[in-house]
Amino acid sequence: MRLLVTFARRIHKRPLYTPTSCLSSAASCSGAATNSGLQFRDDQLVCGSTGELVQRLRGQVEVSAEIESAARACCGTVDIAIHGYRETERAQWGAVCEGVMDRLRAVAFSEGSPLLGPVHVLDLDKAGYIKPHIDSVKFCGSTIAGLSLLSDSVMRLVREDEPAEWLNLFLPRRSLYILRDQARYKFTHEILKDDESLFSGQRVPRHRRISVICRNLPV
Repeated sequence: MRLLVTFARRIHKRPLYTPTSCLSSAASCSGAATNSGLQFRDDQLVCGSTGELVQRLRGQVEVSAEIESAARACCGTVDIAIHGYRETERAQWGAVCEGVMDRLRAVAFSEGSPLLGPVHVLDLDKAGYIKPHIDSVKFCGSTIAGLSLLSDSVMRLVREDEPAEWLNLFLPRRSLYILRDQARYKFTHEILKDDESLFSGQRVPRHRRISVICRNLPV
């Protein structure tokens, strides 16, 4: 995949992810440069219905936007079009891309955690979106990690049994997000439609988005 190769070359010798206290209260979300022109630091990329909820999920929801480089080209291996997206799974990568995936796995998953073999690649059209869902516990474990490429977007988490509890995650292009434990099992997650794409009251224009997603196996 030329896109991931470009991404890998740009971040060579740079840490893929630096842990931060990346959750803040909704009130403190204010202006990393993005393709939509918005300005947010890593510690301002998550807002929630309450400050208490944001603090409670600290460490279970992480977003890092430290990657600076532009990524260009497209994923030429996706094959099925359903509701505005195409998707595929890849079990093998070229050497450069495999290095990126190894670093992502080392950051997102605990040592020795059994991983779901194929990596999921999702190509979302500008008009596409991902509906609220919780990945099946039969096939996915406690952690989901994804690279967001090409476009800024907003991911929304909503507690399944208490819809008043929610988090919005601002995902700049070239950012990494991680969902763990309660955020993974008790909250639905979705990528908002372009016409609903708002973060902290600011418009986040949605364009074509490619995500590269890793999961661990249930234990």
